[in-house]
Amino acid sequence: MLVNKILAFFLLMISCNLYFCQDVTIKDDKVLLDGKQILKAEKINVAQYSFFSMKNDEEVLLYRYMDNETPSYVSDDYFILNFLTEKVKVKSTDIGKIANFMNSKKGMEKLVKWLLKERVINHDGELNADRVAIFKDKYNENITEIILR
Repeated sequence: MLVNKILAFFLLMISCNLYFCQDVTIKDDKVLLDGKQILKAEKINVAQYSFFSMKNDEEVLLYRYMDNETPSYVSDDYFILNFLTEKVKVKSTDIGKIANFMNSKKGMEKLVKWLLKERVINHDGELNADRVAIFKDKYNENITEIILR
């Protein structure tokens, strides 16, 4: 009986992980979710990426990495997610959420997975205004206070 309960719990955990294990790739300026294009992407430079809606080609998200003009000192680095259509900015020092060893494309794929998991964007690449507000409440930091320590 205990074995059946443990097995059922184990299978439940695996199914939850498979649900959130979505294949996100950026290829030829297309953001693909399980092979279906949900957004357009444009790499502006090493520290900036823009994402555009498929519906009306409007820029919906701008990602920027800020090193505070101290490239050798990473403790004051942060990133900005600017949800342009919602007029919401999220600033965070939690670089681990998107970092991928200087491969900005892989980092942006990780960012899209994070936004999907938080339901900020849906499977069609559209922003959810309520979830953007919740996302800001969860992850936005007072960067000025952190930098001026």
